Amino acid sequence: MAAFPRKILVIQVSRIGDTLFAIPAIRAIATACPDAQITVLGHPNRADVFKHLPFITEIGSIEKRRSWLKGWFSGKSYDLAFVFGFDEALVAYALRISSKVVAFQQSVESLNRKLYRMVERPAFQSEHAVKQLLRLPAAMGWQADGLRVAFQVTAEESTAAKQLLQVEIGSNAGFLVGLQVASFHTKAYRDWPVESFADLAKKIHQYRPDAHFLIFGGKDEQERTTWLHQQLDGCSTHLAGRLSLRQTAACMSLTQLYVGVDTGPTHIMSAFDIPMLALYHCLSPSSLTGPLEHPVCAAVDHPHAAGGCSDASSMSDINVDYVFQRIVELLEQQSAKLRIPA
Repeated sequence: MAAFPRKILVIQVSRIGDTLFAIPAIRAIATACPDAQITVLGHPNRADVFKHLPFITEIGSIEKRRSWLKGWFSGKSYDLAFVFGFDEALVAYALRISSKVVAFQQSVESLNRKLYRMVERPAFQSEHAVKQLLRLPAAMGWQADGLRVAFQVTAEESTAAKQLLQVEIGSNAGFLVGLQVASFHTKAYRDWPVESFADLAKKIHQYRPDAHFLIFGGKDEQERTTWLHQQLDGCSTHLAGRLSLRQTAACMSLTQLYVGVDTGPTHIMSAFDIPMLALYHCLSPSSLTGPLEHPVCAAVDHPHAAGGCSDASSMSDINVDYVFQRIVELLEQQSAKLRIPA
């Protein structure tokens, strides 16, 4: 482009994880165009993850199925647009409202001919999701400014989370451990058995008698999270189904350790400098979706990640004792860092 764009649109309509994975690419765009106004459109239920990030000017929402109704009469409101994902309706919408559009190759050739930069669609599971999305700013010659996702908890949100935990736990909160036991229902094969979470929590409690467990999750997994809460009677707080996305993130940011399966809250947790252990099924190994550039993280992959994997590969194959040992190593690593003089 002859001059840097002044108004840039970014569209990422997806689940929480993929929404977060776009943030390093958005940061790369903002770094390359520091004077630009950057508007980001996300899914109505997920756009909140973009709130308060300093490199985003404005946040809105859009739905794939309704995007064909929009942008017909508004003219070219943006100098440049980036469309993450492979949704033709969103690319068509961006072409209506932006002078230039950068997107992945679409199946409709008439759309591809209109793109300012067309990025070849990567082979399935050929690289980490963050690196895949960074291909779009790279098509403009703009380099990554870090690979780590970002999430900004405000001071007000942190204060509200502290007040909530004060009411729920009292003044003796101890060593807070966050637990996320379930992914979304269509990916249930990613879930480590809740019995394994219970066994692990008891081992952690023996190791840290002051441990108190915050059980996160949605309404769909109430049966499992309630059972786990009962197993950890006296040392757990059941938050599943009670909090918004941002309230959950604020509470997670107050923990000293987090253990979770491969799902949205775990991806949010990777934005915080807090020891975390994430569990990955072999169909979606940590090499594709695991935290990048996190200072104290252990990613535990299913044993079949090296081969022989199917959706029948059970997460119960991940040994509780092994996970516990990795957690001990994480906590010792964190303690060593804290002992290093400034």
